[in-house]
Amino acid sequence: MIPVTAYKGRRVAVFGLGRTGITAARALAAGGAEVSAWDDNEAARENAAKAGLELDDLNRRDWGDMAALVLSPGIPLTHPAPHRMVSLARAVGAPVIGDVELFAQAIADTPGVTVIGITGTNGKSTTTALIGHILKSAGRDVRVGGNIGDAVLGLEPPRPGAIYVLELSSYQLDLIESLRCRVAVFLNLTPDHIDRHGDIEGYRTAKERIFANQQDGDTAIVGVDDEPSRSVCTRLKSKAGLNVIPVSSQRLVSFGVYALAGKLYDDTAKGGARTVMELHRAQALPGSHNAQNAAAAYAAVRALGVSITDAIAGIASFPGLPHRQERVGEAGSLLFINDSKATNAEAAAQALACYHDIFWIAGGQAKSGGVESLKPFFRRIRKAYLIGQDADLLRKQLGRDVPADMSGTLERALQNAAMDAAESGYRRPVILLSPACASFDQFRSYEHRGDTFRALVKDLLERAAKGDAA
Repeated sequence: MIPVTAYKGRRVAVFGLGRTGITAARALAAGGAEVSAWDDNEAARENAAKAGLELDDLNRRDWGDMAALVLSPGIPLTHPAPHRMVSLARAVGAPVIGDVELFAQAIADTPGVTVIGITGTNGKSTTTALIGHILKSAGRDVRVGGNIGDAVLGLEPPRPGAIYVLELSSYQLDLIESLRCRVAVFLNLTPDHIDRHGDIEGYRTAKERIFANQQDGDTAIVGVDDEPSRSVCTRLKSKAGLNVIPVSSQRLVSFGVYALAGKLYDDTAKGGARTVMELHRAQALPGSHNAQNAAAAYAAVRALGVSITDAIAGIASFPGLPHRQERVGEAGSLLFINDSKATNAEAAAQALACYHDIFWIAGGQAKSGGVESLKPFFRRIRKAYLIGQDADLLRKQLGRDVPADMSGTLERALQNAAMDAAESGYRRPVILLSPACASFDQFRSYEHRGDTFRALVKDLLERAAKGDAA
């Protein structure tokens, strides 16, 4: 844990007692602050009490002595309307911040600490984990967290030379004031979280806060494969002293890093572009979206002085993240992929674009539009195995283009898909769980759904192996 001493002897309100809120309250208390912690959800309060926090109903107390409000990232700051706790804090002039801002204050006095921040609509988690893996493989003192893994204040305390690699959501960036990212990565921008930010412009403004406190000599890495991000890159290039590196998986970019035709190119040094890697070596990073992630990670670690050799070795050895096109098993020519994180059609499209001869397990609670937008990928799907609440909707949308098996459950879908794939005669059939739907009709979360799939695949392969041995 990283103690926060900036509020020593003063009272701080912490509202929202999930993972980040509990950690923030404990870090403030460890730094000598008087903490008033509260959550309107009874179950959250019970968890906080079990974690040793003293609760203080912020709805009933006097706010006159509050030095700050630490707000959980998921609680409305501005839209659709400021939460009442935000209004109470503003009424007494208390700043409204988040745990990432507390982190920024806590590390301010430790020399030689570097922060790499990663944001974007898609790809944040993979890019964050990949950068952390490369740096660790290269022998750097690195900690990874934020919106992935450990809450930022739950990471190891700073010491000179430490590198913090932080995934930063728009919600978290909304609540920072002083965080300086020596390397800031902005991957992409597509409409999302509009209810929280009001419109796409509000969403973009929140994301761009990742660059707010950069100084001369710092590095801004920007994906340029969508128009809003290209505009961000253009604006940043007008700032003198900032090292701006565009990255792409769709086009050649001058003075940047890009992936084309299965190769990674570096055009950041004098002498022009050079090929640095054949991307097929990175088995855990299939698809063009992951090629952009690899380009961004490469640019980020090179900005910190990691050698080309170490950067490429780290990309090649990256094991991937659970539930994101995770290879969970093979049996002969069959390949089993867990992409349970794909809870909407846009995310599922990234996986469907990576494989041919797909035996597709999909379904759950459909998002707006269902799978209509996936029609360009239907030709890759040999058969669909539909599960969950909205299986009938998906079957109607697939129509006559894709044969569908109304499997109902994940276990039955896997059994049927594996049997059909084994008998299909295709050279490399892929059993792909990429549901394009939320999981809450049958599972606690997408992680629970993916863990269940992984366990079912393991059991299936073990039983198959015993049958072969017999």
